[in-house]
Amino acid sequence: MSAVLQSAPQVLALDRARIARALARRQRYKYVRPRVEREGLGWKVVSPNCSRSVDATGGEIAIAWLVPGSNGQWLLHARDHDQACWVLKASGLRLDEALGRLCADPKREFWQ
Repeated sequence: MSAVLQSAPQVLALDRARIARALARRQRYKYVRPRVEREGLGWKVVSPNCSRSVDATGGEIAIAWLVPGSNGQWLLHARDHDQACWVLKASGLRLDEALGRLCADPKREFWQ
């Protein structure tokens, strides 16, 4: 049991690194530097709001929340800034699939 507990921080660090690497290849707002931080059981992506569509001062806003589920499946959430809550956009994805949706963002659900 102690081996499982010791490996968990390493797995979390790897997930964080994979998310950060994927964000560098995103399609929208390539000139800003988002960061990845812990949020509950998952990872929150925070970025400056250069379009000022959410924060008129261009401050940092939450972009996405990725939460690991069972069997390597992930939940992908977008932030509803008007309601101040997370909205589930996709479930049952592998991490690379979730990151692909987040980074491409054709409907502008994340990068606003």
